[in-house]
Amino acid sequence: MRYFIIILFICFNVKAQTVKTDSGKIVKKAEDTLVIDSGKKDSLKIFKPTINDYLYQNQFSEKKVFDTVMTFGKTHIFSQYNNRDNFGRVQPANIGAGFNPLIYEVNAEQNLSLLPSNKAYMILGANDIKYYDVKTPTASFIYHTAMKNGAALNSTYTQNIGKRFNFAIEYMGLRSQGFYRNSLAANNNTIFSGHYVSKSGNYELFAHYLHQNVNNQESGGIVDDARFQSGDSNYKNRQNAQVNLASSSSQFSYRRYYLSHQFTPFNAEKFPFSIRHTVFHQGNKYYYNQGQLEPYWYTDAATQVTSGFPLTTKKYSDNFSNTVSLVFNNEKFKLDGGVRYQMLKFGVRDLATINGTALPGELKENRIGAVGNLQVKLWDKIQLKSFLEFSNGSQFGSYLKTINNLKFEPIKDYFVNAKVNFQSAYPSFNYLLNTSVYNGFNYYLENAKNQSVTEIGGSVNLKWFKTELFANYFRIENYTYFDSNANPKQSESSLNISQIGGDATFSFGKFHLNTRLHFQNTLTNKELLPLPSFIGRANFFYQTHAFKKAAEIQAGLKVYYFSKFASRDYFPILNEYILPNANAFSIGGQPIADLYINMKVKKMFFYVEGQQIGTVISSNKAYAFPHYPVYDFRLNIGIVWYLFN
Repeated sequence: MRYFIIILFICFNVKAQTVKTDSGKIVKKAEDTLVIDSGKKDSLKIFKPTINDYLYQNQFSEKKVFDTVMTFGKTHIFSQYNNRDNFGRVQPANIGAGFNPLIYEVNAEQNLSLLPSNKAYMILGANDIKYYDVKTPTASFIYHTAMKNGAALNSTYTQNIGKRFNFAIEYMGLRSQGFYRNSLAANNNTIFSGHYVSKSGNYELFAHYLHQNVNNQESGGIVDDARFQSGDSNYKNRQNAQVNLASSSSQFSYRRYYLSHQFTPFNAEKFPFSIRHTVFHQGNKYYYNQGQLEPYWYTDAATQVTSGFPLTTKKYSDNFSNTVSLVFNNEKFKLDGGVRYQMLKFGVRDLATINGTALPGELKENRIGAVGNLQVKLWDKIQLKSFLEFSNGSQFGSYLKTINNLKFEPIKDYFVNAKVNFQSAYPSFNYLLNTSVYNGFNYYLENAKNQSVTEIGGSVNLKWFKTELFANYFRIENYTYFDSNANPKQSESSLNISQIGGDATFSFGKFHLNTRLHFQNTLTNKELLPLPSFIGRANFFYQTHAFKKAAEIQAGLKVYYFSKFASRDYFPILNEYILPNANAFSIGGQPIADLYINMKVKKMFFYVEGQQIGTVISSNKAYAFPHYPVYDFRLNIGIVWYLFN
């Protein structure tokens, strides 16, 4: 392989690498490889790649270098099975089983599609896919231990063929038994991606195929919460705890074919206009499976169960989208706008009736709309990014989304970020229609109104103590939710939420303390969205080089806390969150502490944590949802390994 690489570099003229910036303009970059003299009197030169030769990007965005620096923030990312900082969420006693969201946030992937909320935490949208540009074949591995039997592994292989085409293959597999009965998680995803730039630079293409599965056994939570909270010795083996469901599971499948390409017909320096075409097809499927009727869901089979109805139910949605845009690229100004045609479809496999009225089997429509982006850079001090999308159809009504962000740097390393976002969209498709063998869970939200979300906020970044202060305000009209009977409702008045908080890091020599605080208040209709008033996290750690600077070590203590509140329940049939019922109780007020030591050796990272160390000396009383406890003490290991051949 080494000789192949050497020959490859000899065959091509080696020039300074070019990188596309946010403005879309191709600019030259400083020489990114080391040229090593062979020491002989001939023309042979050996090119030794540096880290600047290994780049990635999202589509039509600025390229970034692989991040191999050991920062304290990574301990919050690579200790999590979905490789994201999950601040503002709390996890039940299994990886891959989702989270209870403690902070209100808008998930754009749920717009005009079927995506149950508790299946959304590993889903990758089109703008989340990474495309690569590497000088030599490159691989990466991210490993996580499971809760009880199993593991999670995310692997990537990418390679350039010539200078202009790159392909990548990514696979994630997760299997984890969990601490409690009937809580197995088995998730996986596969990504094939490609990126091509023509020799002249006038044509660029991004394409990918994505297939994700999020599969879970559904336990329904533990039966006897009093024995759990009392620390009953018979519950020390969590497999002894009785759970509410014996033969239920849920499956979510997410598949997307995606192609976006751009052509610049004229000289980009004189006429910076391009034509962009994007086409994709996305299909979502959700199954709720049962081996038999579950008595937990009914009390009288004669009136509450439909005889002969399938035990396994299915929902699906399809989205075919075709967009043509005109793009104007300039170093300081970028504008693109185009028209979009969509074919949307949402339906259920099994038909049902409510009070003798048949529910629809499928809802579909053709939509026409427009999309646009604006980016402005002034004096290297001001950056404005705006996005607008509008479409209209007969079945799902009008859709309007706009995102506006302004970044201002009055003094170097001091930033002000402001945002004004608005979204008006039909409720996520999981709220619209459901059929079930249990009569109480059949519904059709007919003539639904658009849920409108206005978000106003911003943040201030200060150089002192690496501080960030933020404030957000949400106003939600026609807030769509599930009541305590798992039926969809829309609020008659607005729901208003305020959020303030901050993040800061204090250092003394090699000792550091990072804190993150989040205060929030539901100002109106508080009973429709119960949230904790406070979420906080502290990370006290020591970081130093070791073994003659051959390694770097972090060691510390993390504490995570959210205040007590009357949480929503988790509802397995829909994989959604419903308002608390008569059997619910408040959760929170229990700190979760993790003791850890992390180490970096070359391009390999080790993240070793003793999670929930408090449960070693006292019984666990913390919950993720009512009836769903948080995990007990576990040794959590994460390994991140980059291989630059």
